Amino acid sequence: MVQPTALFPEVEPLRAASRQVVRELGMLDDRGLPARISHSQCHALIELDRAGGEGLGVAELATRLNLDKSTMSRTVSRLVRSGLLTHGSGPDKRKKPLRLTAAGRKAVASIHQAAGGQVHAALELLATEERQRVLDGMALYARALGRLRGLRDVTLRPVTRKDDAQVAAIIRKVMPEFGAVGPGYAIEDPEVDAMTAAYPAPRAAYWVLEERGGRILGGGGFGPLAGAADDVCEVRKMYFLPEARGLGLGRTLLGKILDGAKAAGYQTAYLETLEHMTTARALYASFGFAPRRGPLGATGHFGCNAWYSRAL
Repeated sequence: MVQPTALFPEVEPLRAASRQVVRELGMLDDRGLPARISHSQCHALIELDRAGGEGLGVAELATRLNLDKSTMSRTVSRLVRSGLLTHGSGPDKRKKPLRLTAAGRKAVASIHQAAGGQVHAALELLATEERQRVLDGMALYARALGRLRGLRDVTLRPVTRKDDAQVAAIIRKVMPEFGAVGPGYAIEDPEVDAMTAAYPAPRAAYWVLEERGGRILGGGGFGPLAGAADDVCEVRKMYFLPEARGLGLGRTLLGKILDGAKAAGYQTAYLETLEHMTTARALYASFGFAPRRGPLGATGHFGCNAWYSRAL
């Protein structure tokens, strides 16, 4: 097994810095917190304070705090018994919105005062540009950890016939979001309703991203480019549901597509998109796709107005 430090020399220094932050903030015990409030309870109170008057259900709170539901339920029960939280109305206790009581709001204010004061005092020791560097670095690291959490619950696998209906529904949901509806767009392709049959190995392949529970979040694949040389493939129908975006799944899927196309013997990968799909175009550029002045081959997608290709 390849050790993480062999790939990224930053691993050990970052772990050491993270441990030091935890120690300095007193997170190895409950000092600095209001009486009888643990760190998990503290985070729950803060998240509910951020939610405002709408409140949050136990399941949503567990997701936000990256805790399992049973642990979250025990934490919430203790806070309710302590008079810091109250359940809203509703027939299902698990779905009742949790809200802060007056005592809960007072506890959160105490937490913010103590924690904010400690951070403020530390930032005072730094120059203005150093403070910004700390903020930027922490924000980047937090986003990366969040993306990693999302990836743990998603499986990338080849499409199967049972996925066809879900994939078709995703395509028909996402493409109108970007105005890609009507003749000249991939949404009109006959293959949309039978994706498994449309990508026969070894010259084509299509993968889906499946979350725990069996729901498909997106997919993408490659196949021979119509009207082009045999060594040119097309990256096809790569779409994600809105909730699956921003987790790094696009990079994971596109890397798989390009590796698969190269293994299938293709030398060039081509794709078509729309100019206003800026996030997708940025992803393609980061993988070395270069813009073209016009289309290649004969996809029939005359509605597209941005074309890219790259060597494999």
